Amino acid sequence: MPEAAVIRIGFIGAGGIVRQRHIPGLKQVSGVELVGVCNSTPESSERAARELGIRRTFESPEQLIGSDEIDVVWIGTQPYLHSRLSIAALQAGKHVFCQARMAMDYADAKRMFEAWMRSDRTAMLCPPPHYMRGDRVIRRLLREGFVGRPYNVVARSFADTYLDPSKPLHWRQMGNISGVNTLDVGMLAEVVHRWLGYMASVSAQAITVIPERPPAEVHQGHGQTKVERPDTLAVAARMENGALFSGLWSGVAKFADDPNAIEIYGSEGTIRYLAGTDAPGSGRILAGKVSGSALTEVPVAEAEARRWTVEADFIRAVREGRRDPEPSFWDGLKYMELTDAIFRSAAEGQAVKLPYDPELARPEPR
Repeated sequence: MPEAAVIRIGFIGAGGIVRQRHIPGLKQVSGVELVGVCNSTPESSERAARELGIRRTFESPEQLIGSDEIDVVWIGTQPYLHSRLSIAALQAGKHVFCQARMAMDYADAKRMFEAWMRSDRTAMLCPPPHYMRGDRVIRRLLREGFVGRPYNVVARSFADTYLDPSKPLHWRQMGNISGVNTLDVGMLAEVVHRWLGYMASVSAQAITVIPERPPAEVHQGHGQTKVERPDTLAVAARMENGALFSGLWSGVAKFADDPNAIEIYGSEGTIRYLAGTDAPGSGRILAGKVSGSALTEVPVAEAEARRWTVEADFIRAVREGRRDPEPSFWDGLKYMELTDAIFRSAAEGQAVKLPYDPELARPEPR
C-alpha cells in the first residue's frame, strides 16, 4: 500500500480495549481514517460512532466486511466470533487486526491461520501487555547466552478477579463464548513462546473452587449458574529446548500481584522478571550468573524499552506490505495449541503431546 494512502478502518465490536487503547492509539497515527463501526445493537453502534469519532455505522458485520470503504477490519469482539469474522474479512481482501484469545480452540485457530495463509493480507493479533516493557532486554540476554542451557522455566499469574462468589458469571468463564481459553493462559504462553520456544508435552490439573455464580449480567436472570472454566490451574510441561516448564494460574488469590513473575533458571545464570502491577513502568528484571552470589536488577534503558505501540506497528506493517507482524496468526495458533492441550490434559487426566500437527511449520517471513 502506498505510504501516502489513507488506511480506512472498520470496527466490529467497539468496547473495552478498543475504546481504552486502540482508538486512542490509532488517532495518533497519521493517514488513518476511522470509517465505520458495527456493535451488537444499532443503538450501541450509534453511541460508539458518536463518542469515538467514527464516521458511520454498519447494520451487520457482513455489511462492514463487504464495504468498499473499508481496508482494515478491526475485530474487538469476544472469542466465539473471532474465527468467523477474521476468515470472512481475509476472504474479502481486507487486512485484519484481531483481539487476543485468538479463537475458541486449536481447530478454530487453525481455520483462521489457514485462511490467512491463503490470502495476501496483513493479519495481527493484539499482543499481551504482560512483560512488554522489558521484552527486548529479556530477548537480548537470552540471545547472548546469559542463562546458558535452560533447566527450569516458571510462570505465575495470580489475581483475585474471581475471588468474590457473589460476583456474576463473567463471559470469560462461559464455554460457548470463551472456548478453551482460561484465565490469561494464552497471553502468558505467547510471552514464553516468544522468549524460549514451544512445549513438547503438557500435563495439567484444574479446579473450579467456586463452581456456581449469579448469572452473567447480560442474562439478567436469578439463582445460580454453573462456572464452566477453572479458576485455578497448574501445568507441568516439557519444552522443546529440554527445560521443564511450570505454570501456575489463579483467579482466586488475594494479595498475589507482586509475586507474579516469569523465571528462567539455566546452566549459566538466572533471570526473574517480576510483573508487579499494570501501572506504567511497573515490573523489575533481576538476573545473576551461577558464579555470583545474588541477583541484581537489570535496568531497562529508555532506548531498549518496548512500549505500547500496537496500533502504529500494525498500520506500519500494512503500509510496508508485511503480512505477519508480531504476534502473527502463527503465534496465536501456537498459544491456542498450548491452551487447548492444557484443557485436554486437565479433562482427560493424562499428558498431551505437542505439536498437534508435526508437519506444520512456522511460515517464512512475508
